[in-house]
Amino acid sequence: APPECPFCGEAAGRELEEHVRERHGHLLGAPGAGNGEQLYECPMCSLTCTNIQILEEHVDLHLEEHNFSEGGNIRDLELAQQLQTEENEWQRSEEEKREREEFKKLQRQYGLDNSGGFKQQFLKNMEREVDRGRMQPFEYHKRKADMMESLASGIDDGKTKTSGVIEALCKYYQNDNKDVRRVWLSAGVDHFHSSLGDRGWGCGYRNFQMLLSSLLQNSFYNDCLRDTTLIPSIPKIQSMIEDAWREGFDPHGASHFNNRLHGSKAWIGACEIYSLLTSLRIKCQIIDFHKPTGPMGTHPRLFEWILHYYSTDNEGGAKVVCTSKPPIYLQHQGHSRTVVGIEEKKNKSLCLLLFDPGCSSQQMQKLLKQNSDGTGLKLLRKFVGSLKEKQYQIVAVDGVLTLEEKAARCRASQVLTSEKIP
Repeated sequence: APPECPFCGEAAGRELEEHVRERHGHLLGAPGAGNGEQLYECPMCSLTCTNIQILEEHVDLHLEEHNFSEGGNIRDLELAQQLQTEENEWQRSEEEKREREEFKKLQRQYGLDNSGGFKQQFLKNMEREVDRGRMQPFEYHKRKADMMESLASGIDDGKTKTSGVIEALCKYYQNDNKDVRRVWLSAGVDHFHSSLGDRGWGCGYRNFQMLLSSLLQNSFYNDCLRDTTLIPSIPKIQSMIEDAWREGFDPHGASHFNNRLHGSKAWIGACEIYSLLTSLRIKCQIIDFHKPTGPMGTHPRLFEWILHYYSTDNEGGAKVVCTSKPPIYLQHQGHSRTVVGIEEKKNKSLCLLLFDPGCSSQQMQKLLKQNSDGTGLKLLRKFVGSLKEKQYQIVAVDGVLTLEEKAARCRASQVLTSEKIP
């Protein structure tokens, strides 16, 4: 409220001094008055009064005005602090909301959102195919029955498998003399691709099936795999990894999945493949190519390592070397593939040959044609400039473990670290 006149009580606002002089000048002394009357000057505005009581009332008005202003500043400060607190709380709430949404997104992405596993996705996708008219009801019921039988037995139904590709590649390279100086191929391996039940998340399991298909063809691993004579289904592989965790392998990795894979769409990677193979007494190692080693984010050291893996003990002069080496599991962020060989071009550049679970049986069948012109190899070939992910991991098999070695690796996996290539 505006200050009031100490003489008449009228609100005078900023013109208080002018109001007092005009209306009540007879009560005030003029500056420099010479009538001998004592004058009292206001210490705050230099107004001169003839009466000490009038001066006190006048000064009180100044103080009240000052206190009102200070009080306003305090209230403004409190309001600003309150608004800032509310803003901070809102930002914190929004950040927590974003974090929850990101966490749920990651759970969905990595199959940890309790939305069901292979069976649920298979049935849901088949129902969608029927609704869209791309599948007849009788086919739906037949495939559902086949899927239930596969789940009950724990054996993959083989509907996504393509065999004989390595043998076809061997024939192709022997007849082709264009730009390939030498080529090394892995031992025989079947290709498996993702199905309606694991599309979008099953690549790690499919690559394990590929690797296992090669090991099952090698009598050297018969003792390790005597309980696994046929390719397991994806839910069975999930149970096998859980069994490895219960043995004590990779407790840190197990905790990431809450010690549960079966019935989920959880992605797996190199550590889970290592734990599973080691639990089967298959000797393997994880190699971590944790940063690019070439220009433009490339990984030439990865190619060199794989060349050494396949060419060691296979240094003969033959152009096409069909080795006894198992294929290699290759992992990067978001996807995994299987390395089944490597080409050395006449210009000394290297090219990996990869089986990708994303390639369908129809695409892989093209590689089985003996008179192939090589165009189908585009599906498999990856040059140094094609692999530019930030980091790669490989799992390479190299023999059989004794029970004592398996136990030692189980203990070591509790602080599992991969070998890093500098």
